[in-house]
Amino acid sequence: TRSEIDEDILEELEGLLVQADIGVSTTLYLMDELRTAIKERGLKRADELRPVLAELIGEILTANSGQLALREDSPTVYVVVGVNGAGKTTTIGKLAYRYTQQGKKVLLGAGDTFRAAAIDQLEVWANRAGADMIRHQEGSDPAAVAFDTIQAGRARGADVIIIDTAGRLQNKTNLMKELSKVYRVVERELGRPADEVILTVDATTGQNALSQARVFSEATPVSAVALTKLDST
Repeated sequence: TRSEIDEDILEELEGLLVQADIGVSTTLYLMDELRTAIKERGLKRADELRPVLAELIGEILTANSGQLALREDSPTVYVVVGVNGAGKTTTIGKLAYRYTQQGKKVLLGAGDTFRAAAIDQLEVWANRAGADMIRHQEGSDPAAVAFDTIQAGRARGADVIIIDTAGRLQNKTNLMKELSKVYRVVERELGRPADEVILTVDATTGQNALSQARVFSEATPVSAVALTKLDST
């Protein structure tokens, strides 16, 4: 309701950013940049702050964005990791669609064998994207799915192979051992590391995303982060 930019409004905004769990260091950085923008652009009204803040946040994200590795001597292999509900399967579906639209032959591996709906959900995405899929029964060994997917990808001349993984088991240690095993099988069968290990993170998670990144990096060499649900809140 207040229209003039003053110190109270800036403090209130700072408090909101901290509450949104953006993290203290990022909040302080954004507030410094915002104060600079207010001076440089001669901003006077509070309603001018929001688009500038959005722009500054966007700059942080785009500064760290890049292209996923794509091989000429295919197949390109991605392993996708992340907690359940973060949007792994949807991210795989979007990637599969993008590459099939480019005329590439895509093969998906349903490596999240512990969650009943995961295999079926991935199959829906495979069908939508026009990609092939390798699946085993629910509860089967994820590393075996990874093995079969790499073998099938080679045999079928796939350009891009994307392997889904579990996001939750009875405990963290089991899950991380399972993921490490999947990754080792992929590396062994390829004779080289996977081209990308993509960590899928719900972008509205806040600072907990950092601990997720640490944990998953211990099990697999995470090389990329896919931020999902940026359009949800």
